[in-house]
Amino acid sequence: MQYRKKRHVRMVKEGTLIVAIDIGKQSHCGYCTTVHGDAMKPFTFDNSKNGYERLWEMVTIGKNRFRCENVVVGYESTGPHAEPLAHYLMHKPVKLVQVNPMHTRRLKEVNDNSPLKTDRKDPRVIADIIRLGHALSVIVPEGDSALLRRLTNARERHMRERTALLNQLQQLVFLIFPEMCRVIKDIKTKTAFSLLTHYTTPADVIRMNKEELGRYLRKWSMGKFGIIHAELLIGFAKNSVGITEGREGIVLDIRHALTQLKTIEQFIAEIETEMEKTLKRIPYSPTLLMMPGIGPITVAGLIGEVGDFTKFNTQSEITKLAGLDLYEISSGIRKGQRRISKRGRSLLRKILYYAAMQTIRKNGIMHEYYTRLTDRGMKKIMALVAVSMKLLRIIHAIVRDGSKYVIDYESLKRKVIKKAA
Repeated sequence: MQYRKKRHVRMVKEGTLIVAIDIGKQSHCGYCTTVHGDAMKPFTFDNSKNGYERLWEMVTIGKNRFRCENVVVGYESTGPHAEPLAHYLMHKPVKLVQVNPMHTRRLKEVNDNSPLKTDRKDPRVIADIIRLGHALSVIVPEGDSALLRRLTNARERHMRERTALLNQLQQLVFLIFPEMCRVIKDIKTKTAFSLLTHYTTPADVIRMNKEELGRYLRKWSMGKFGIIHAELLIGFAKNSVGITEGREGIVLDIRHALTQLKTIEQFIAEIETEMEKTLKRIPYSPTLLMMPGIGPITVAGLIGEVGDFTKFNTQSEITKLAGLDLYEISSGIRKGQRRISKRGRSLLRKILYYAAMQTIRKNGIMHEYYTRLTDRGMKKIMALVAVSMKLLRIIHAIVRDGSKYVIDYESLKRKVIKKAA
């Protein structure tokens, strides 16, 4: 389940019914128990409205039987299959929690010293984890935050499709006209797309004279290419080593890839426009956009992945959500290297990493901090991760305090301290 907040449920209080659910695609398996181990038999219910009503009926029976006032409902992280159930339960008087699948895998053998895994055993293991206090609270994004999350996921998915299509296109072009990349080195450019659309094969290029092809290249590239490059293309086309057998099929595939790329790029542009519109409805987004090097797509992605910055009380919680919390494995005299856990939202880490790359440039807001880290001997990749962590903490503090980003804050702070002294 994507919607989670890294906050431990420290203990389950007396008089609380624990409802553990093993999530499935078509049906789920539920199990009701208490802090002291009083339990009902596991039950199944469908992933439908009637199934959810059956679940709530069993919860009500469990509350009455064990005289419980509160209800905690927990389940494993299972991708999209738990989302409809979570949205149903968020309107009920229950506390939603989530357990790490790694914990259930390790605990299931502790209970009965058996690797047995069934739909009726799993909810019991989940219930034990909740009882021990190792569950995480679930925050389901609502409104514009939920919309930004969906838009961010859609954009990321189509960016991956775009990259795959570009790689495929480059391979196809290499088969029939490998020399083209000597003139137009980047297959992603508008010039390359236009040339492949109108003159896909070396034979198509040969039929053009250099003056006419030069005019087209100058138009497509906004003056970057011209008659010299046209002459080079024609010369390469005359002596191309590209294959000719089955070339018609490759040309058809290239044109289909170009059509798909055009559609994907239009959809990505539409998504980004919708992101910018949605950001205008979020009160604290203008403050974040005032940070140099942080654009609307980055801010939209951060809000979408986090859900709502105002829900996090401490910076350690939001750092864990991103999987940027540090750990080490040490034993005796051996001191392990500190690394990030990567047990959080991978897309959030990716967005922060690219934001860090923008802000460490010369005159960037994190350039001085990044340089200070690398001058101390830290590896560049590790320094970038440190910048990502610092950016996340700064953004959280800005939203939490309702403040604005101050450029060169450290220098200003030193001047104030010096003046006060």
